[in-house]
Amino acid sequence: MALILGHADIARALPMEECIEAMAAVLGAQARGEVHQPLRSVSVPPASEGLMGLMPAHRGGARPLFSLKAVCIFPGNSARGLDAHQGTVTLFDGETGAPSAILDASAITEIRTAAVSALATRLLAREDARTLAILGAGVQAAAHLRALPLVRDFDRVRVYSPTCAHAERLGVEVAPSARDAVRDADVVVTATNAREPVLERAWLAEGAHVNAVGASAPTSRELDTATVAAAALFCDSRESLEHEAGEYRLAVEEGLIDGASHVRAELGEVAAGLRPGRTSPREITLFRSLGLAIEDMAAAEHAVDNARALGLGTEVEL
Repeated sequence: MALILGHADIARALPMEECIEAMAAVLGAQARGEVHQPLRSVSVPPASEGLMGLMPAHRGGARPLFSLKAVCIFPGNSARGLDAHQGTVTLFDGETGAPSAILDASAITEIRTAAVSALATRLLAREDARTLAILGAGVQAAAHLRALPLVRDFDRVRVYSPTCAHAERLGVEVAPSARDAVRDADVVVTATNAREPVLERAWLAEGAHVNAVGASAPTSRELDTATVAAAALFCDSRESLEHEAGEYRLAVEEGLIDGASHVRAELGEVAAGLRPGRTSPREITLFRSLGLAIEDMAAAEHAVDNARALGLGTEVEL
C-alpha cells in the first residue's frame, strides 16, 4: 500500500518549524557522507514552455529509503494562479523498492525551500537582524514570510514585486523598488523568476545576509557578480553550485572569484559544526540555494510520518 498526500494534507502534516529541523538533520547527514544524491537531470524540450527535472536520492542505515522528485517547472503558471512547480515526490522502501508514498511536489518544494532558507538565516544572519526584505511576491515569498520569523525577531518586513498587486496580497510593507526594499535590510531574500540581476551589491548594507532562492539554472541569475565576489559564500551543494548557479559561474568566468575556493562551506557543514559560518558582524553572507533531492526526501518522509499519525491522506494499492 502507498499513501497519497495532496497539497492540503502536506500543509497540515509538515509544519514549518519541524521542517526546519528536518532540513538541519538531513543537510548535516550530507556533510557526514550519510546520504546519496546525483546531480539533478533536466529535460528542456524545444516545443514546450516548461521543463522537467528528475531528482533521486537515497539514505542507508536502519531506515533505508529511496526517493524521486519528478517536477515540471512552468514560469508562466503564476498568471494561471498556479505554482510554477508541479509534480510528485515518491518514496520507495529502501529494502524492497516498493513505492510507499506519493506526495504533491508543489507543497513539498514550497515548505522545504523556505525551511532551508530559515536554517541558513539561523546559522548565518546576525543575531540582531531586525529588517527583512523579500524580492518577489509569489509562492516562495509567502513561504519565506512564514519561515524566517521563526528564527529571527523581525520588526520590519518589506517586499518588492514589479506587480504591485501581488506584493500587496502578502500583507506587509510594499517597497516602490527593489533598491528601496533592500536598503538597510539585515536579511534579504531573492525569490524571483528573473534571468538578469534583481539585486546589486551596492544596495546591500554592511553585515547583511542574503538567501538567493530563485533562478536555479545556469542561464539565469538574480544577483550581480559583484555580490557573489563580495560575500562569504555558502551553498547547499558545491556540485549544484558549480553546475547550476548562473551568477557563480559568471563570476568565475569574469575572474572575480577563484572557483571553489571562494565557497566557505556547504550549509550542512555549518549545521554539523564542521565548517565556520559568519565570522564577523560586518561581513555580507550569501546562501545560494539550488534545492536538493535529499531535502525533498527528508521533507516527504517527515510529512508521511506525521500524516499517518494524524490519519491524513489516502492509502492505495498500486
